[in-house]
Amino acid sequence: MQVARLYDFGDIRVEEDIRPEVGPDDILVRARACGICSGDIMPWYIRRKAPLVLGHEPVGVVAEVGKSVRGFKPGERVYVHHHAPCFDCPSCRRGEYVQCATWRATNLKPGGMAEYFLVSAANQRDTLKLPDAVDDANGVLVEPAACVIKSLKRSGLKAGESILIIGLGIMGMMHVKLARHMGAATIIGADLFEKRARRAVELGADHGIVVSGDNLIDQVRELTNGAMADVVIVGPGSGKAIASGIAAAGKGATVIQFTATPPEEEMIIRPHDLYFNETRLIPSYSCGPDETRESLRLVQQGVISASELVTHQFPLRRITEAFATAQKPEALKVVVTFGADGA
Repeated sequence: MQVARLYDFGDIRVEEDIRPEVGPDDILVRARACGICSGDIMPWYIRRKAPLVLGHEPVGVVAEVGKSVRGFKPGERVYVHHHAPCFDCPSCRRGEYVQCATWRATNLKPGGMAEYFLVSAANQRDTLKLPDAVDDANGVLVEPAACVIKSLKRSGLKAGESILIIGLGIMGMMHVKLARHMGAATIIGADLFEKRARRAVELGADHGIVVSGDNLIDQVRELTNGAMADVVIVGPGSGKAIASGIAAAGKGATVIQFTATPPEEEMIIRPHDLYFNETRLIPSYSCGPDETRESLRLVQQGVISASELVTHQFPLRRITEAFATAQKPEALKVVVTFGADGA
């Protein structure tokens, strides 16, 4: 079978590999499509995992099931989460699934960008059957949309509040869509690129602002009549972006750090300001089974739609070109598809 294996950032090779053997508790899925994650195009983040077979936003068709499997059968279309919790540890009982040791240890073998991948019994806990109304491209959106759902849950966004979304790639655009769905009164999208700012307005934002230098705070102050934002989502994984998000937050606001920063990066935050403004800085990392199920429901309802968010689709053999496209300012979402011959 064919796989897309990353050896270094920019060094991705479509290679032949051995088809995984199916154990008694496993299911084998033939990939139909897989998304390129925002983390996959962050050099510092992806390099530390190399070499690896890429892909953790896959959908496919069950090709084979182990003799002990009862919940799935060949021919069923599925979305598969690359991590799944145990549901029994203290972290799971608190709903903090990403802190579960099982969640962190589980994975797809060899990865979503392979002609076939193996799903263990543990990962089947967050493997969802896709309705016929949800096509492959929409199925790919289940995991990233679930991450956005978790982010907005952690933000505590309430109907009637204002929200600032810094960074308008695919994840920022989904924040726009879901914030509108949740009843936000004022949605401000901010990005370095005018095209993205305009697109955010088309997708439901009230304002799309272009950030140049340090003008973000002044623009938010003007748009909110000095109140600043009730909720701030910081998409870019940088200390500077997080500091800007805190500065753009109103009194008693919540700032969500949505993306990891490089481990060596530091940021100066004045606890004095956080304390007297009662600003909450909260990280939001990945998602769990509660969010994936809610995400699938919203995808099925058309709240999140591939027709609006997926801009490029490439066959597996053009994976390097797909990754190059994913880094262009105008690209929102890239999906890699698999032909009948695995190409």
